[in-house]
Amino acid sequence: MTTNDLPVIAAVDGSTHSLRALDWATREAVRRGLPLLIVHVRPLTRQVDEATGRREADELLAESVRRSALIAPDPRPSTLAPLDFPSAALVSLGRDASMIVTGSRGLGGFRSLMIGSNSLATASMATCPVVVVHDSRTDESEEPGTAGDFTDIVAGVAADESSEAVLRFAFATAASRPGARLRIVHGWTMFSSMLAGGPVLDRQAAAGAAERTLAELTSAHQGTYPGVEVEREPVNGSAARTLVTASATAALTVIGRRRGGESLGLGLSPVAQTTITHALGPVAVVPC
Repeated sequence: MTTNDLPVIAAVDGSTHSLRALDWATREAVRRGLPLLIVHVRPLTRQVDEATGRREADELLAESVRRSALIAPDPRPSTLAPLDFPSAALVSLGRDASMIVTGSRGLGGFRSLMIGSNSLATASMATCPVVVVHDSRTDESEEPGTAGDFTDIVAGVAADESSEAVLRFAFATAASRPGARLRIVHGWTMFSSMLAGGPVLDRQAAAGAAERTLAELTSAHQGTYPGVEVEREPVNGSAARTLVTASATAALTVIGRRRGGESLGLGLSPVAQTTITHALGPVAVVPC
């Protein structure tokens, strides 16, 4: 199987959040010309006999296939119902996936939480991009075949190794959506400019250095995707607030995950953690 054949995985558990994620995953699979795999992980911690658990899983997956068909009648998605811990199963399946799409919360989460533990764990450990679909701006009466008219793709980049993967994913996503604009946000401070060898206490020079950094980071990708409209946004201070605000009107907000922190639970930077927790629309977490 080549990378062009790797499926989009939609994780479902019957919650409203997971159904929104299924809708998003179906549309994204169509845009990218990829197969769709709908996964319902039967939790090991749930006390139910095997026959009942299997029957409930089959019913949920059948209903998910019917819902997906309202958006994309063809091709028919594949389904899978492993018995495992949800995040562990999704991380394992993600090794052979183009992306995993989850809801921001599942059936087992507290309503006061803005993101569920399984979604956060999957985004922190998966080896493929993980899209967490927040539905704060979605009307509960919305039919599964409809979608908002948001077109901006917003990418938060840092001047480190994570930016390459973020930009590659963000540009490809924007290119798959006709008329999409890519907004690239880069946070800078006077201190970070000094560390990079910039002038001391010269705000104008520091802003110019941030603009040059953004231009350098994006130039190669703009050459690969010349049809994508790009807007570069150097932000004085943390980019987290800008990204959260932008997520309210973005089709997708893309953030990176640092290399090597997964086993220690440190896969998400403070900016990424804030963005994925407080975003109002879908967020893609891209590993280096």
